[in-house]
Amino acid sequence: MTTVTYQINKEKLEKAAYILKTVAHPTRLAIVDLLSQNEKLSVNEICEVLQCEQSLLSHHLINMKLKGILRSEKDGLNVFYSLKRKT
Repeated sequence: MTTVTYQINKEKLEKAAYILKTVAHPTRLAIVDLLSQNEKLSVNEICEVLQCEQSLLSHHLINMKLKGILRSEKDGLNVFYSLKRKT
């Protein structure tokens, strides 16, 4: 008989739940999937691929950035988004 050991890291589980709640929407999941396959994309590029209204997409992107899932950088008139990764 084997003994199973498991140490609960409550902080890690709470952070994972927070992230999952943030992306628990089909459009947000699509954004994460798209950005996982592309280093960075402009709002227009994401909008074109996902075929979604820019105002709605911007709302999702800003929300995900505020919650620490995405980062953005501005280049002229364009805003580029990428996944925020731990370094």
